Amino acid sequence: MENKELNKLIIQIAKGAIYSKLYDTDVINKDELVKKVPNFLKRGATFVTISLDGNLRGCIGSLVAHKTLLDDLLINATKAAFEDPRFPPLTKEEFENIKIEVSLLSQPLPMPYINFGDLKQKLIPNKHGVIIRLEDKQATFLPQVWEELPDFETFIYHLYVKAGLDVNNPTQAPEVFTYTVEKIEE
Repeated sequence: MENKELNKLIIQIAKGAIYSKLYDTDVINKDELVKKVPNFLKRGATFVTISLDGNLRGCIGSLVAHKTLLDDLLINATKAAFEDPRFPPLTKEEFENIKIEVSLLSQPLPMPYINFGDLKQKLIPNKHGVIIRLEDKQATFLPQVWEELPDFETFIYHLYVKAGLDVNNPTQAPEVFTYTVEKIEE
């Protein structure tokens, strides 16, 4: 299967998962999909981002591959539509107008750094997705977030806030991990 066809299928699967939950039916035939694309049985980590009228409407994902790619995609599409705590569940009316983006994540790798100046030199905007973790607090931004927060300081500030960390406390030096994504959009 060509890449373009595969990307189209991945978007259809995400939409099909949402449709199935909205209309209490099952339009996904996992056996058929695995016959078409055996790689769907490999472990994979996905993020599903839903937008409506150009605005974020839901985004849920996995940072580490712990399920098959197909199962991860199905679960995250449904959660992005109905369980993102920032939004009410998606409605049938909204479903007709949503756009879906699926990000296939690489394995996160530790990014050792000495200080923020060092980290700024090592992070590559628009390429690196970033995870910060300190004790029980963690947050991530996909590489696509660099488009909205293009400078390092703003990006890191918002990531700290998302994780619930105190940006003004320099003694808080979280672990940093980076990953890349293959972005698939409608």
